[in-house]
Amino acid sequence: MSTFLAKLGRFSARHRAVVVIAWLAVFVGLSGILGVNGMGASAEDTIPDSRASQALELMSQEFPAAETTSDSQTLQLVFHPDAGDVTDPAVADRIEAVLKEAAALPGLDSVSDPLDADTPYVSADKSVAVSTLTFVGLDEDAQEASYDAALALQEAAPAELGVELGGNLVDLGAPEQGAGEMLGVLAAFVVLLITFGSLRAAGANLLVAAFGVGVGILGVFAYGSIHPIGANSIILASMLGLAVGIDYGLFIVSRFQHELRSGKKVDDAIGRATGTAGTAVVFAGATVIVALVALMVANIGFITEMGVAAAFGVLIAVLMSLTLLPVFLKTMGHKALRKKHRRDLAEGRLWTEESAGTRRGFLRRWGAFVVKRPALSLVTGAAVLIIVALPVLSMKTAFSIPGGSDPQSTERAAYNLIVDEFGGVQSPLIVLAEGEDVASSTAGLQSALAALPGVDSVTPAEVSESGDIARVTLVPSGGPIDESTTELVHKIRAEEDTLVPGLTLEVTGETAIGIDQTAALDAALVKYVIVIVLISMALLVLMLRSILVPVIATAGYLLSVLAAFGASTAVFQWSWSFPLVQAPQGDPMMSLLPILLVGVLFGLAMDYQVFLVSRVKEMHDRGMAPKDAIVEGFSRAAPVLVAAATIMTVVFAGFASSTFAIAAGIAFGLFIGVMADAFVVRLVLMPAAMSLLGKSAWWVPRWLDKVLPRIDTEGQALDAEPKEREPELLSI
Repeated sequence: MSTFLAKLGRFSARHRAVVVIAWLAVFVGLSGILGVNGMGASAEDTIPDSRASQALELMSQEFPAAETTSDSQTLQLVFHPDAGDVTDPAVADRIEAVLKEAAALPGLDSVSDPLDADTPYVSADKSVAVSTLTFVGLDEDAQEASYDAALALQEAAPAELGVELGGNLVDLGAPEQGAGEMLGVLAAFVVLLITFGSLRAAGANLLVAAFGVGVGILGVFAYGSIHPIGANSIILASMLGLAVGIDYGLFIVSRFQHELRSGKKVDDAIGRATGTAGTAVVFAGATVIVALVALMVANIGFITEMGVAAAFGVLIAVLMSLTLLPVFLKTMGHKALRKKHRRDLAEGRLWTEESAGTRRGFLRRWGAFVVKRPALSLVTGAAVLIIVALPVLSMKTAFSIPGGSDPQSTERAAYNLIVDEFGGVQSPLIVLAEGEDVASSTAGLQSALAALPGVDSVTPAEVSESGDIARVTLVPSGGPIDESTTELVHKIRAEEDTLVPGLTLEVTGETAIGIDQTAALDAALVKYVIVIVLISMALLVLMLRSILVPVIATAGYLLSVLAAFGASTAVFQWSWSFPLVQAPQGDPMMSLLPILLVGVLFGLAMDYQVFLVSRVKEMHDRGMAPKDAIVEGFSRAAPVLVAAATIMTVVFAGFASSTFAIAAGIAFGLFIGVMADAFVVRLVLMPAAMSLLGKSAWWVPRWLDKVLPRIDTEGQALDAEPKEREPELLSI
């Protein structure tokens, strides 16, 4: 592969116009597809095959009236006075005054009186009253205007009434890109500038990565114009595409600079860089792509879609690094080097790995320290990760958060007041009963359901026109994501054949669907972790020809994932303060987040692992003692690994500052995961463990060594080629 990639790099450098025109053609072609088909509809993140979803389809067939559509939308004014109950004359008068003002809201069709004796909506202790505002025929602009007016009314209401506004007329969606994302990219540019010492090299790296993200996202949108896609697919593809695009460019540009400094001509340096670092890029990219595409093992449509979209973004980043980046390298030539290095070339001082290896920097001293005190380093590093991971023991997940995305909003306050006083009336469960004589069993059905723990109330049963199915609406005492509601759904299903003799029961409704989706994602996570661990072991055994090193590497990866879960739980669920996070806190983790973190962090961890340990193995294969090989390989690989991980960290940190909870949650988890894996697992645990293992680190059964193919990740095949040209000295 290294030979092929070297030829590809030289071809791209010598035919710059062809490469640029080809990528522009791809960009224009994707733009044309998008222009012809339009943006397309946004897909919902649902699991259509769940029990609750199938029961909902059955209900729509048996009770077609339930599926009638309406253009009405509602809000709730929830009154919770500081003193006295809502029926006190003075309080009632103030409530009536607010309702009179509400009657003048734009687009309002009706406003209910919660104190009306015929249709009261007052809690048992008379501490809360709820009025329903019904709006009809609102277009998108009118929805925003009506909601803003209702919000202004709530804010202007007398403070002693404790008025909260429930519901929302506006589809919030994802917010616009904020300053944090741009600061993350700017920080990445600064890291590149420090690493390369050349404004041109840093700019070329970032420009190619940004164009790659543009092409990748455009491709996802073009597909979305044909087949609906979810907004989360776009977020993940852009976030990951930018991060890996910058990192892959870093690997190649760094190697290009080294080749120039060793005296090679520009074309030859490009060929060597794409043949050596490019091979690592291909393997790293392939690993990330495999991890993302493997999300299909979850057998959940929108999860597979997110994985494939992100994998496409990574594929584009790889192709850009191997083809478009050499165009920029050829254009820059020796100007990609620092001025000092150009002077060294002009004076005949060439860079060699041997001379570089004799320099003693901080990372070399760090590697030597870890190797000298491996037990202390191993215990300390593992302890840090375990402490960060501890909150995972209380981690909760939910497919969707009821009452709005912000726990501090008036919408959530109104929702919680209603749940506390009226149970889950806003998100009831629907129980479908099926049997030969269902009509005569409805009374027993209602009594049996009402007697279950966690039930607040049960409405009279309705029998379908066919007479085969009865429907009962059940109000749980807890909210949709409360444990009591989940237990209630599971209990009804567990006793579906025995709760009422002769009837089989199914549970559906929005709450039951959410419970099923969370359970499906949790089960998929377990399956996916098993698949990822097996892939990790197989790839690392293949690449490193070792048994114990892959075991340690995989264990370290799992520790970094748990650390990401733990930190996310502490910040987003426990509401611990963290400087980066501006998104709403205090809610369970989104159910899809763990499985995404597992997949993405796997790809990145394998990238760092191979880049670091392959260098150590190279030194060991040259005949160095195990500990000397660790220090030497570490000192050569660690600087680029640190730069790459730093770039990943600052990019994800920028996205973590988003006010959009899903984007912030994904980015924060990746931010912590990358820091844990790169700076603790790869720079502390791995060299410490390998030092303790000694020669046994590279043990592999003879039979396995014979059957394993040899993978040239470092481009060693290029060393067997004849010298391309004599070293070139630079004249300045």
